[in-house]
Amino acid sequence: MLNQPPMPALTARAIRATPVEIPLNFVLGTSQGAVRQAPLLLIDLETEEGVTGRTYLFCYLRAAAPAIVSLLGEVEALTKGERVVPGDLWTKLVRRFTLIGVQGIVRMALAGFDTACWDALSIAAKLPLARMLGGSLRPIPAYNSCGLGLMDDLGLLAAEAEMLLTGGFRALKLRLGYPILARDIAAVRAVRNRIGDQVHLMVDYNQALSVDEAMARGRALDSENIYWLEEPIRHDDYAGAAALARALKVPIQIGENFSLPAAMAIAIEQGAADYVMPDLERIGGVTGWRQAAELAAINRVQMSSHLFPEVSAHLLAATPTCHFLEYVDWANVLVQKPLVIADGQAIVPQRPGNGLVWNKDAVERYRMR
Repeated sequence: MLNQPPMPALTARAIRATPVEIPLNFVLGTSQGAVRQAPLLLIDLETEEGVTGRTYLFCYLRAAAPAIVSLLGEVEALTKGERVVPGDLWTKLVRRFTLIGVQGIVRMALAGFDTACWDALSIAAKLPLARMLGGSLRPIPAYNSCGLGLMDDLGLLAAEAEMLLTGGFRALKLRLGYPILARDIAAVRAVRNRIGDQVHLMVDYNQALSVDEAMARGRALDSENIYWLEEPIRHDDYAGAAALARALKVPIQIGENFSLPAAMAIAIEQGAADYVMPDLERIGGVTGWRQAAELAAINRVQMSSHLFPEVSAHLLAATPTCHFLEYVDWANVLVQKPLVIADGQAIVPQRPGNGLVWNKDAVERYRMR
């Protein structure tokens, strides 16, 4: 574990949660369906000392937002007046929710609260979150994940790939999972021909394939200069993923669906991935991420992020086996200072906390009604 500064004394007072829905600049056509809007939940943790910690969650479904808001009300009741020590509060909350299970929207609510706690502590310490966690403010390699969904017109797909290189990106993610393998290969080649051989191209199946189909498609992709093959099969089929990792040349990437660090430990033990990419709201917030980063370091596995680039950039800066930041621009319209990408790298901001400060006018504009 990296050394970190002492924690300031803060006391939890209240939690405000604001659901918003953001239209995406690029439609994400995945094997599981097209995503055109991002329902987000903005979280503000107010403290008695006047410091406010912030973060946001991706709700996936609009209907999930009010349920998470309700759970955060319970979290507020359980933590009001408590000293803001994230590990201690996480233990207390897990104990309270044990019977219902710390999964799904319960886990999301707890992760959001934990992340806001760390932001508040970093602001009170007058340190960027990365430094609060013992890391340094180094640039983080990033890949653009804003578009490149499934498309019928491969000419448009190639043009979008070129557009996503704006900002100096040298890595992109392409969604696959067309009905036949030949179409997957055609999509890869259309994008590769447009972006050239020097750009890393990650591909993501979003759990679309059986193990046998993933094996066949993976072997075909072995000769297509692919950087990694992400979630080709059901996310928790670690035995199947391990078989793919052993048989294929292209590295297997999983992890966005790890539920808390325990799941990641099992996956690594079974050899289910060459790389891992935990998701902030599923791994257990900053507290869960730190445990996951320690697991990755012990096992010498390179670790990337999934979504939440504003916070994830700080976390990767404090991750010993830091690999790639997944960049999406969904929250850009909601914040006063969006994350900066320069020469294909995320620039971790020097301001205290994780850097999230809401643009109040934009929040009101996109608020769910």
